[in-house]
Amino acid sequence: MKRYNIPVEAALEVIGGKWKVVILCHLILGTSRPNALNKQMPNITQKMLTQQLRELEHDGVVERKVYNQVPPMVEYSLTEYGWSLKFILDSLCKWGEQHIEKVHGNKYDVLEESILNK
Repeated sequence: MKRYNIPVEAALEVIGGKWKVVILCHLILGTSRPNALNKQMPNITQKMLTQQLRELEHDGVVERKVYNQVPPMVEYSLTEYGWSLKFILDSLCKWGEQHIEKVHGNKYDVLEESILNK
């Protein structure tokens, strides 16, 4: 059994890293295919996206659905357990928006509308 000093360590083990929270924010907006996620996150490599999605799937936060067709189609969505992170993700987005305004004075370009507005 893994031991944690404080509970946030367990949370960061699941959602920590540069890309996992970004992936989760996109999936809150709806089910998505890997290519669509890759287009929404142009700075992530295909290899890293696949790795992060597999880790999120392993932790029970994301579900992978494979359609039996040629060529195979794969979609990712949040599980019920993954949806339990919505409040946390909303809070992070709100803080990020406030941070952009404070530090950059609204001069910072945000490409996608916040999940708070959905």
